[in-house]
Amino acid sequence: MIVAIDGPAASGKSTVAKLLAFRLGMAYLDTGAMYRALAVEALEQGVHLSDADALTALAHRVAVSFEHEAGSPLPTKVLVDGRDVTRAIRMPEADSAVSPVSAVAGVREAMVEQQRRIATECAHTVLEGRDIGTVVFPNAEVKVFLTASTEERARRRTIDMIDRGVPMAQADVQARLESRDLYDSTREASPLTCAEDAFAIDTTGMTIDEVVDAISGLVEARR
Repeated sequence: MIVAIDGPAASGKSTVAKLLAFRLGMAYLDTGAMYRALAVEALEQGVHLSDADALTALAHRVAVSFEHEAGSPLPTKVLVDGRDVTRAIRMPEADSAVSPVSAVAGVREAMVEQQRRIATECAHTVLEGRDIGTVVFPNAEVKVFLTASTEERARRRTIDMIDRGVPMAQADVQARLESRDLYDSTREASPLTCAEDAFAIDTTGMTIDEVVDAISGLVEARR
């Protein structure tokens, strides 16, 4: 079974998907981390973020993988050709670079191929991103689109950045999110959108457990 969770940045996708995978005994794949890893690699190699051909070539050349502890569905490391980029992909530089990188059609084709391969290696997988239910697995048994108010998402991301040791003003975080939302929803390649057959859940004012409970109910109903 494939459970596809899509939504904009800081809507709670990663946290919810991880807890859902634990609760249901499913594998977990963070596709956004894969695009972030490629963005970090592009910056490391000096590939210009406006050079679509070079970014596409890079996406086809490198392998993004995850390292797990035995028995855990959650990755402990994100690797690009074996190089640990786990911390780097959550830095502000990666936040700024990931949108132009992920907007390139050739990059998305290469990443989707890797995502499908990784997910289908397991019998049951929870994937989260921005085009899982529309492009990567359009026939997923369960599709969910998570969202929340911009203010709530900015509050969550600000706390997250502080926890990472990178404090930012909430107003600045909100401005970045609004810019990312516009970019992701208007790009030509796999724009952020809610699949017609997805269950839309506004997580504003909901606890994490409430969101996980709601999606678990959808999965159990399909089973």
